[in-house]
Amino acid sequence: MQPHLTPWSVRLARSGRQVFILVTRVRIPYGLQKPPKINVLRGFSFLPQWLMAFSCLTLNLKNMQSPTEHKLLGIRNLTESTYILEVGRKGMSFEPGQHILMGRSDSIHKREYSIYSGNNNENLELLIKEIEDGMVSKSLKKLSVGDSLEIEGPLGFFGLDKKAVEQKKKFLFVASGTGIAPFHSMVKSIPGLDYTLLHGVRYSSEAYEKETYDSEKYVLCTTGDEDGDFHGRVTDYIQQHKFDKDTICYFCGNFNMIKDAMDLLSKKGFSSEQLHAEVYF
Repeated sequence: MQPHLTPWSVRLARSGRQVFILVTRVRIPYGLQKPPKINVLRGFSFLPQWLMAFSCLTLNLKNMQSPTEHKLLGIRNLTESTYILEVGRKGMSFEPGQHILMGRSDSIHKREYSIYSGNNNENLELLIKEIEDGMVSKSLKKLSVGDSLEIEGPLGFFGLDKKAVEQKKKFLFVASGTGIAPFHSMVKSIPGLDYTLLHGVRYSSEAYEKETYDSEKYVLCTTGDEDGDFHGRVTDYIQQHKFDKDTICYFCGNFNMIKDAMDLLSKKGFSSEQLHAEVYF
């Protein structure tokens, strides 16, 4: 017996003054009556088998902001391949969890990056991993302080439900690699947030600024060494641990991790309304 297929909309922010909405059919894990909420952030030129797009609509948004020029104020290297860009905010207002479209001002190439900084910070920060064949991530790393960047945004719908925050609900954040960026923004923006953050990386050296988080709320899951809090994938941690049934779950990172984590939590009794994800490929 195969999981049933249900039509559902996946929202996707895109370059220019348009937002593309991919109407998809989503494979629903057993026991779920509705599909989980997924925002496709990156890699929309193809979709894995679990998401099968069959039509595409285009909407013009009158309030979409035009690209603006921002100055690079600083760069922090966290590892050989991962770094943080600090850029002038220029009054940009955003909700924690949103992302921007960014690239060099002298280039036509842009890419989506989740905002890393809190919404009360003076400047914007972006957590970026240099990809071997990544044209934008490589070019951004070569910038010097004072150089110009072109930014469009903020974009996206990935964020915490304000009512749930006011009600002091418990949150489970599950991230792989630089997928931790929106959760860093959420933690920095909302004091007193009741959360558990699972961060999956290969090596403990990739625990990007883990001192930011409450040590009792942050779990580093490593597969390449045993220097983290848990040796194994975030999905192994989820499988081996119990979570309060009223917890609201958010996922950001690679598609396979998100799919597997959602499957595990659905089997533990979590409803689709409790599962929210932002996917990149």
